[in-house]
Amino acid sequence: MIRVVQKTDITKVADIWLDTNIKADNFISAQYWESNYELVKEMLLQAEVYVYESDQKIQGFIGLNNDYIEGIFVSDKMQSQGIGKILLNDTKDKRNELRLNVYRKNTRAISFYKREGFEIQSDGLDEATGEKEYAMVWKKK
Repeated sequence: MIRVVQKTDITKVADIWLDTNIKADNFISAQYWESNYELVKEMLLQAEVYVYESDQKIQGFIGLNNDYIEGIFVSDKMQSQGIGKILLNDTKDKRNELRLNVYRKNTRAISFYKREGFEIQSDGLDEATGEKEYAMVWKKK
């Protein structure tokens, strides 16, 4: 089930964010992600966030800023079970265009987004981490 995030969900959602970033973006120090944890909790309260819940447990979420996907995060044990795709498809149903940035070293995420119809639009640099990234776009056909 997909639903809007509640204030009581924030710690669980932030924990998924932290755990996923440390594992998926392991080319950036864990300390960087940990140092941003409290800020992310505050930002999650202000963002458009939808959680995927199963057996009354949050298994993943998507964060949006208008048509920009801030991220799709799925708990470690639940990855590769279609939850990211479900969250993305739910969002695609509500939008005509979606944009996101993804680290070039995160080949698994790039493959996922390409499979889901996103195209690389440009190269960039994440100022905060110094990592190269791609800007990707999806348009409703």
